[in-house]
Order: sequence, then structure tokens, then C-alpha cells
Amino acid sequence: MGNARGIASAFLVVTIVLLPLILSVSAEGFVRVALKKRPLDEISRTAARLVNDEAEPLKARGIGLSGVGDGSEEDIVRLKNYMNAQYYGEIGIGSPPQKFTVVFDTGSSNLWVPSAKCYFSVACLFHSKYKSGKSSTYKKNGQSAAIQYGTGAIAGFLSQDHLTVGDLLVKDQVFIEATREPGVTFLVAKFDGILGLGFKEISVDKVVPVWYNMVDQGLIKDPVFSFWLNRNSKDGEGGELVFGGSDPKHYKGEHTYVPVTLKGYWQFNIGDVLVGGKKTGFCAGGCAAIADSGTSLIAGPTTIITEINQKIGAAGVVSQECKSVVAQYGQQILDLLLAEAQPTTICSQIGLCAFDGTHSVSIGIESVVKDNGATSSLGRSDAMCTACEMSVVWMQNQLKENKTQELILNYVNQLCERLPSPMGESAVDCGAISSMPGVSFTIAGKTFDLTAEQYILKVGEGAAAQCISGFTALDVAPPRGPLWILGDVFMGVYHTEFDYGNLRVGFAKAA
Repeated sequence: MGNARGIASAFLVVTIVLLPLILSVSAEGFVRVALKKRPLDEISRTAARLVNDEAEPLKARGIGLSGVGDGSEEDIVRLKNYMNAQYYGEIGIGSPPQKFTVVFDTGSSNLWVPSAKCYFSVACLFHSKYKSGKSSTYKKNGQSAAIQYGTGAIAGFLSQDHLTVGDLLVKDQVFIEATREPGVTFLVAKFDGILGLGFKEISVDKVVPVWYNMVDQGLIKDPVFSFWLNRNSKDGEGGELVFGGSDPKHYKGEHTYVPVTLKGYWQFNIGDVLVGGKKTGFCAGGCAAIADSGTSLIAGPTTIITEINQKIGAAGVVSQECKSVVAQYGQQILDLLLAEAQPTTICSQIGLCAFDGTHSVSIGIESVVKDNGATSSLGRSDAMCTACEMSVVWMQNQLKENKTQELILNYVNQLCERLPSPMGESAVDCGAISSMPGVSFTIAGKTFDLTAEQYILKVGEGAAAQCISGFTALDVAPPRGPLWILGDVFMGVYHTEFDYGNLRVGFAKAA
């Protein structure tokens, strides 16, 4: 959130190159950072599932979807998974500036980029690396530093140098030179590093965040920054991050403001959540929420997310693929087993997997390895291959117990229904979107509505398109929870203003 598939996917994804991003300062005094949007694709979704596998040992130690047990300020940072992050911008570090693509993340507070001294992490080989020896403004710090995420830590040491964001020059910014980026997460990432825009209270090693230095050095007229995220998939413009205020061209009407209740994340209180105009009652007494530009979906308590997904007819992706395999190939698998075919070759015989001489492997991954120009069938092929392999094992066990074919197929279907979905991902029928209910959040006494067209994410085009629910389950224990994370799905519909001077967050309909 096994390994052979992860490595194959990872090496392929990193071949995608981001286009250069244009950064500029406007006549109004705003500093604008153009954001590039990467559409969701099957390869990234498959990689995200592999990341979930990496996270299991950490979850067993109390790190993961339930947070960490000590209730520390770093809980949510530990939960973050940037695998599906879609919006990126460009910065420069050093003199002359060395360019890096970063996620501007309101859910964390540190700046880190890969270091030229990162020798033993494969991820560093595929990203831009900071070379201190090539900067005339570099100052050594050397203190060790690490940030723990749900899927592992990035580790390195602190350094100090000038930072350029648009036409702004932030002097003597302390940041982390990452020398260790373990696992699949950062290997397949489309970005080089993270630039945190959260409060200093959650900054690792108490490093002064970039935003604070912008304000303290008098680089920003008004202590406000805002995000406009373009959700039009046909528009090449990804969006814009504006430092120094909000561009009226990016929103309609006025912002509705809600006070920050706890400095660290941009955290505030919300009221009840409505589905189809009806109150769920779950947050009637209030819930905490954070506006998080580093999260792609909307994450919330399992109780309400399950209710939402049930009402929109969402089914677990793995469960759906498994049942599809049983419906289409179940009888054929049974016939091959009864004919005493070699179990390890059955899924390749029916065309769902390839056979490498010892065991079945995903056709989707194999085809991409052989041809970088392969289509986005990777995720689906991988899921169906896995579902086939599981079905073979389940049917073998039932045959040993002399069960009838009808009972065996029913039993396998029941097992499919019990399969959990990696990343909490749920699929919906693309043809039923128009009949799905709206979902509304109550913020500062006002309801903010999301239509199905706005909260459903489409992956792929045409007959191969899949539709994914924009809601995912995330349970954070008290005292920090229950907690909602309003990510890009929400921020794309509502222009979001982060007002540091007045400690408030504002939302207005995006233009």
C-alpha cells in the first residue's frame, strides 16, 4: 500500500517524465506556481496496492490507518501516502538553482529532496538530486533527520541553502537532504520531494518551514496562500498555487471561513455529513477535518465511508475482479482441475496470467516490461491474475473435500465478497453516475455539496474506463480523531484559501 510485481511496476512508472513547469510573479503582487496535473492511471493504482503491502509490518506496530498510539502531532504525516498525488510544481535550491519537482503539501511542514549522497536507495537513481558542491550559497548543517510515513521513513541530514519559488528567493532555508528513500513509494513517485505548507508545530526537528521564512523575510504582502486545482481532465492546465492571497479569477462569490482549531495541520471543525440530502448523524456533534493538498481523495471514518459507498453502489475493486473471474472462468478452472491439469499453469492456460516456467505472472506487467508503450491494462490484468490464482487454490481445497461443483462455485463467490480492497479503493458502475446521490459537508454552518460527477474519479477512456469512488476509509483514534481529510477531490471543487494571518481556512466555489 508480491515484490516481483512491485519492482516491475516501479521501474516502468519512473520512465514517465514531467514537463517543465512555469512559475511567475503577477502584477497584483501574487507569487504564482503553475501546477502540473497527472491523471490517475492503472500503473499508479497497482503500485499503490503494492505500497499497501509494504505498510503491513508498520501497521502491526501501530503505524498506519489507525495512527500511532502516542497521539503525537506527527500522526497524520505518518498516515500519508503520496502514491496517487496528482498535482506538482517546481522549485529551485541553491545558487544557481537546481530544479526539483515537489508536492506542495499542506499536510506536512518540512522540505526534503533527494541528496547526491543517496547511494544505496534505488529511488534516488530516478530523481533529481541536490548537489551541495555546486551551490555557492550552501551552508553545512549535518544534523540527522527522518520523517516517518505509513510506508516507511525517508532519512538523511539537514542542510541550508537558498530556495527559489517563482520569482521569490527564500534565503537560508533549512531542508532535508534525503539519503534513504525505501520501498516502492518514492521509487514510482512522479515527484522528487515534498514542500510542506503546514504549521511549524509538526515540523520534524523544529525546522522553520518554508512558508514561515517567506513571511518573516517580508517576501509576501499578505500572509495568505491559496490553491486552485483544475479538475477538468481535458484541460492541460493543472492548476495554480498562489502565495500572497487569492486570485478572484479562481473562484466564484465569497469564501466561507472557518477558524483553525489546532495548529499543526490546517485543522478545523465540521458539522454533519449528508448523503442524498439526508443527515447521517455521524458528525452531528462535530468532527475534526483538515484541508490537505497532499491527499488525492477524501478520507473519513469507516462507518460513514461505508455508508456512502453503499449508497453509491461501490464495490471493493479486488472483490469485484474476483467475482468477475469466478463468473467468467470458474467452470473452466474447475474443469481443468478435474482433468488434473497442473494448478500452477491453469491461469496462464485460460489467458489471465503468463507462465514464466515456475509460476503464473500478470500478463499486464509482462507486456509493459516488454513494451513501454503498453496500454493501461496493468492494474486490471494484475488483479484478475491474482483472483484466478486464489480461485485455483480455493477450488483445489474444496475438491479435496468432495464438494459438488455448484457448492464450490458458491463458496468461492462468498470468499470473493470477503476480500478487503487495497487502499480502501472502491469501484462504481460508470453508467450509474447520474443516479448517484450527492454528498455534502457542513462547514461553518454552510453545506458544501459534491455531485457524483465531482466525487467519482475516472481511470482510462472508452470501454476500458473504470470509475473509482473518491471516498476512502481512514480511522484515526481519539484524541486526534475521528478525522476527515479533505483532499484534492474536495479542493478541486472548492477553491481553498489558507489564511495564516487570521488562522482560518476559506472555501469558495472554484471557477
